Amino acid sequence: MAKLVFGMNLSLDGYVDHMAFAPDPTLFRHFIEEAQGQAGSVYGRQMYEVMRYWDDDHPEWGTDERAFAAAWRRQPKWVVSRSLKSVGANARLVEDDLEGAIRKLKAERDGEIEVAGPDLAHSLTELGLIDEYRIYLHPVVLGHGKPYFAGPRPRLRLMTHDRIGEDVIRLTYVPA
Repeated sequence: MAKLVFGMNLSLDGYVDHMAFAPDPTLFRHFIEEAQGQAGSVYGRQMYEVMRYWDDDHPEWGTDERAFAAAWRRQPKWVVSRSLKSVGANARLVEDDLEGAIRKLKAERDGEIEVAGPDLAHSLTELGLIDEYRIYLHPVVLGHGKPYFAGPRPRLRLMTHDRIGEDVIRLTYVPA
């Protein structure tokens, strides 16, 4: 059975914003390794549209960017959206019955499946489907933005914590 993991970069004041701060090379390498080992990803529409950046090669990319793009392209992706009519390569659209589709996905797959996006994580948290939360805490204060927990604040139990690179702490929680 697959495990659903919601993990994102987070500011000290609780916000996610891929435009406000980025991973350093060590953390980016960590994300490459994570993507290479995942059984797939489940995206909300907005996060999927952001991640479509990795569909096309860019001349300014270095080795790490190309490695991440290759891992991302290889992964099966499920995109939860009522407004999209089609999705890119190696992706399937989930339009109806979110709970049924995700329960089926967890039952049919093995390994770790990433949940990408706080709005989607909100819905999956309400349904009790997220198995693990990974917070990559950065020493940045934004003062506004999209919160990591866009909805219910589940009771959590800390499983592990570790430092990645010079400034980031990864906190791993499971539902209590």
